[in-house]
Amino acid sequence: MPNTKCDNSSDVRNGWINGFIGVVIFSASLPATRVAVLEIDPIFLTLIRAVLASVLAIALLLVFREKRPQRSDLTSLAITSFGVVIGFPLFTALALQHITSAHSIVYIGLLPLSTAIFGVLRAGDRPKPAFWVFSILGSAFVAGFALTQDVGSSWTGDALMLIAIVICGLGYAEGGKLSRTLGGWQVICWALVIALPIMLPLAVYYMPTSFENISQSAWISVAYVSMFSMLIGFVFWYRGLALGGVASVGQLQLLQPFFGLLLAATLLGEHVSWVMGLVCLAVVFCVAGAKKFS
Repeated sequence: MPNTKCDNSSDVRNGWINGFIGVVIFSASLPATRVAVLEIDPIFLTLIRAVLASVLAIALLLVFREKRPQRSDLTSLAITSFGVVIGFPLFTALALQHITSAHSIVYIGLLPLSTAIFGVLRAGDRPKPAFWVFSILGSAFVAGFALTQDVGSSWTGDALMLIAIVICGLGYAEGGKLSRTLGGWQVICWALVIALPIMLPLAVYYMPTSFENISQSAWISVAYVSMFSMLIGFVFWYRGLALGGVASVGQLQLLQPFFGLLLAATLLGEHVSWVMGLVCLAVVFCVAGAKKFS
């Protein structure tokens, strides 16, 4: 028998389907965040989306009567929570006050690479030298694109997006490692739960004095990033990784910049230049090469 995690063709097919759905859900995160931060403070947005997602996570854990994580899992859960519950949402929300979602989506092409690098550091893998060639080349494409942009305050937005990508890569890698023992979607649920005691009182503290000036589209965006980006997307994503294999299904994440640019152009009417498209294509090529030799 082949020594693979998924030797059933039906499981593999379902894994790709679930992974694809997860990527599509994540692709709308930055455009939705862009809409929300135009009217809502990014710190409060980060807090309230985590609080709302935590309520849903608690409900899921109770319905399925999931066992509590071991004490030894708490450190990994805290790192995962810092990466995907707090860090990435916060820094992307701050970045999107200075840059468009189309501009920020270019950086998402580096997220699989960031995850792979932290996977190497956490798991002790020794990739081939070609891995680092593609890694450096992909980073150079993104840095070159950022340097060619003449947009006010874009340096701030670019720096915040880079921080967000690094932190999210750490959270993905740590959560992926922990999912081997704790379970896939359970990891994000418990990461949300342990963040709730911090996020809830802070959300109350940073709550605006009035919500009258917040439009319906902004509230829809808040609902999306809370329910789908923070929780439901991870349910499909981790299920896809479990059924189809992390290495293979993880390649679907390379499609996220293209979906994101399409949404930014169609839903927000943002201009997507041919340079952005070329950079996305180049980054996808470099990340694919890096993953191949990881």
